[in-house]
Amino acid sequence: MTTSNFKGLQVKDLKVYYDTPEGVVKAVDGISFSLAQGKRLALVGESGSGKSTLSMALMRLTRAPGRIAAGNIFLDDVDILDLDVEEMRLARLSKISLVPQGAMNSLNPVLKIKDQILDGLFDHQVFGGKKISKDEQYSKVNDLLSAVELIPSVGDMYPHELSGGMKQRVAIAIATSMDPQVIVADEPTSALDVVVQRTVMQTLGRLQEGLEASIVLVGHDMGLVAQFADFVGVMYAGKMVELGPVNSVFEKPLHPYTRLLIRSLPTLENKEDFVGIPGLPPPLLNLPPGCTFCTRFGRENKNNPPWKEVSKDHWISECENCSDIGK
Repeated sequence: MTTSNFKGLQVKDLKVYYDTPEGVVKAVDGISFSLAQGKRLALVGESGSGKSTLSMALMRLTRAPGRIAAGNIFLDDVDILDLDVEEMRLARLSKISLVPQGAMNSLNPVLKIKDQILDGLFDHQVFGGKKISKDEQYSKVNDLLSAVELIPSVGDMYPHELSGGMKQRVAIAIATSMDPQVIVADEPTSALDVVVQRTVMQTLGRLQEGLEASIVLVGHDMGLVAQFADFVGVMYAGKMVELGPVNSVFEKPLHPYTRLLIRSLPTLENKEDFVGIPGLPPPLLNLPPGCTFCTRFGRENKNNPPWKEVSKDHWISECENCSDIGK
């Protein structure tokens, strides 16, 4: 199945469900968005809202008992859900790549950094299946390390010899080693201090611009999102409730959940009163139809709120029953 001549990433009505003995968990339930080539989208929301599940689905790395139940994921005009296992394996790194959450858990502890970088390149036959010298191999590794501001000697180290920030840069080097069209970054700065976070994000942004790739960033740090992203998608209980240009969403949030999420951020002006979001998100097991945000406040709307464009590129899930909350 193909779509129009759109350059970038298109997700259409994507659903990721988990089958459990108690019932079906709708972790991602009907997500749609388009991200043009070279643009940055950040996904935000409380823990358990479906952000990481969505990012894994984009890579087709959903693990059992999870399954992609419906939808399409287009890279340019190709639906990657139609690719066979081998085609999808080759598409990872070369078409769409992942900067995982916590590089310390994604790097092989018993392999040197240079061998981990080369592993992906050989697997995808970057060298055309030719037998090349060690010097040529390590020259490629050094170029990739240099691109993320690491010195060549890092290639001869093991992961345990690197700091958290260095490991994350290695993960970025691997993710960008084959010039992908889309980079999925799942909380790439978690467990890093503020200064290192900034450096890692600057490195990722610089490489993304050089590649003219798109980025889907999963994050909790709203300040980082505001600085880094072009667009922000707000997720709640497996659904996208607001999506728009980052300045528009932060300056004039339209969905009540977005308003409360932004209001809950601590500020220098208000050091004493931490304002959280009342209640808890609903359990995703056997969700009833209708507005899931209404139920958090003891309200009810059994009709699914329409997905509506309220201004250019700014969309919300509009529910009249809870639209007054947070105003």
